[in-house]
Amino acid sequence: MEPVNPTLGDIFEAAKRIRGVALKTPLRYAYALSELASASIFLKLEMLQETGSFKVRGAMNKINMLSKAEKARGVIAFSTGNHGRAVAYVAQREKIPAVVCVSARVPAYRVEAMRQLGAEVVQHGNSQDAAFEHALQLQKERGLTMIEPFDDPDIISGQGTIGLEILGVLPEVNTVIVPLSGGGLIAGIALAVKTAKPKTRIIGVSMDVAPAMHASVKAGRPIEIEEKDSLADALLGGIGLENKYTFRIVNQWVDEIILVSEQEIAAGIRFALEQEKLVVEGAAAVGLSALIGAKCSVAGESVAVVLSGGNVDAALLARITADPHEGC
Repeated sequence: MEPVNPTLGDIFEAAKRIRGVALKTPLRYAYALSELASASIFLKLEMLQETGSFKVRGAMNKINMLSKAEKARGVIAFSTGNHGRAVAYVAQREKIPAVVCVSARVPAYRVEAMRQLGAEVVQHGNSQDAAFEHALQLQKERGLTMIEPFDDPDIISGQGTIGLEILGVLPEVNTVIVPLSGGGLIAGIALAVKTAKPKTRIIGVSMDVAPAMHASVKAGRPIEIEEKDSLADALLGGIGLENKYTFRIVNQWVDEIILVSEQEIAAGIRFALEQEKLVVEGAAAVGLSALIGAKCSVAGESVAVVLSGGNVDAALLARITADPHEGC
């Protein structure tokens, strides 16, 4: 039987579950970017979440739905950083054990953030797929509940609450631009927005060095690609060869996928800091990068750009803002 997509009703239920844990973040008008793009650009500030990214929405929705017995045994996740941090944060609040598997590619500052929240962090392999395989092994050995980073209807519903919030503030929105990795974020937003406003464009943006979802969409099926280092490290990782939800939803509901270079990502980070006075990580900057580089036409439109997180290493941020060639 084919898996059933989450519904708008599921997203509304998720909004109730995450209330009080995930913030209803501002949708702020971006004066400099609006002038540059000849459009009305609004920024969805998900970096203001307690964990520094949108991931707390899906993690809270999923963990909130577990039974007492499942919570008592504990949860496990695999992550490039932000999902693991969100799972650790929610688990700490709920007083349940949490294990997070990460690859050696995950930056040390992200690993330390998870450990500070009380999670047991296990590093294994050089890719998210390798970390995933190890997480499956630990899950079986310890009887833990897996909290998927994206390909889960409850995770998708949690992330979809962003779409509800955008529509609540900007019902006239014409285009929503969303960072794209495994697809949980864009799948949830697309389901929420397109169900209410079918003609609204949903644009996904990823880095060009290892865009797993983009490559899979082009191939017509989930495929593996080699992970490579990127300023948008939170977007690294595959979508899973057994992907049940996000690949299908992206194919059905996402209108366009845009790729940006490392230099363009660095320019997006600099623009956010210098022009919008916002600190964003590379994964969050890709939507800005696409607009700055005129990679999508939005002239005259009302546009929402999701800034997915702000967990960026201070030393890296200093290099990017000091050197216009950083990221080349």
